[in-house]
Amino acid sequence: MEEQAKRRAPKPVEPVEINNIRYEVIRAAKSRGFEQNGGVIAAVDIAKDEELWTLVVYQTVYDQNEEQDVQDVYITKLIPSQDKKTLRVENEAHKSYLVNLSSHEVLEITEK
Repeated sequence: MEEQAKRRAPKPVEPVEINNIRYEVIRAAKSRGFEQNGGVIAAVDIAKDEELWTLVVYQTVYDQNEEQDVQDVYITKLIPSQDKKTLRVENEAHKSYLVNLSSHEVLEITEK
């Protein structure tokens, strides 16, 4: 019998372009050396098609008694601010974060 996947693959997230830089979600981040699959973004110089930086927006804490793939939390949306200085990152756990695009600082948004 064939083993079934534990969960569906995450839906692709539209990249965001600001001032000739494309901000995109890194899919399967573990394959690039990160400790988790979800929650990682990259900034890419559009003209040079060169990655400028990567950032872990939030940490995924894995329970060693559960399979890791079902615990991954993926980014669902990237939204630029009106002033183009921050990027709102939303994930499938319904959490939101603001990424300062110049300092790379991350702030979790707590909404009531």
